[in-house]
Amino acid sequence: MRMRKKKNGQARLDACRDRLLSASSLPMDNPAREVSAEADRVYLEIGAGKGGFACEMARREPSAAYFAMERVTDCVVLCAERAESGEYGELPNLKFINDTADNLLSLFALGTVDKIFLNFSDPWPKKGYAKRRLTHRRYLALYLNLLSDGGEIRFKTDNVGLFDFTLEEISSLGLTPEVVTRDLHASEYNAGNVMTEYERSFSEQGMKINMLTLKKPEGFSVDLPYDFTEDGRRRYLNGRD
Repeated sequence: MRMRKKKNGQARLDACRDRLLSASSLPMDNPAREVSAEADRVYLEIGAGKGGFACEMARREPSAAYFAMERVTDCVVLCAERAESGEYGELPNLKFINDTADNLLSLFALGTVDKIFLNFSDPWPKKGYAKRRLTHRRYLALYLNLLSDGGEIRFKTDNVGLFDFTLEEISSLGLTPEVVTRDLHASEYNAGNVMTEYERSFSEQGMKINMLTLKKPEGFSVDLPYDFTEDGRRRYLNGRD
């Protein structure tokens, strides 16, 4: 569902400007230091929605530098205002990024992220749109290049088709998820689970939540997809592909 455009959106975003990423240099070689001198690990959420998950995670793990990415500017407004509301405390370790996953390499240096969260990503159900899914192998290869050794991807969805697709894409890279559950809330892995707004709504409707975690093995390497390289992005933006 498309979000209705927010009244005075730009003014509201400007009022929360300190909540947006403003790095000293890009890509960030040490993302944690862009947030706090005390931060000892880096978490990245792709698709922040209304910001509830990001705020709660940042509250629970104050020593983690938490970056929440969201492409829809009006959603970023809601996220930033929520973080500033005081509902979750001060959250000095939380920054929002108004951008898309396609531009991650312009923001983060390789091997600098410790955990990536993908929550209820758009399933792009049409077969021809498979490459747009955030768990397509091209995106998984991107995430694995961004992760540090031992880093982790955590994926949640209500969509069984997308979950099955994701398992196949992981297998195509020669990897196996560490955890797989098709009913998160009834499993042992629900302890400490932070629910998103979508997740709470789906759960109240009796829908089961699928979840998996994928760890990057020590020394694992996979080629970076060409379209995410600097040359590939430049050619795409110039309409040469």
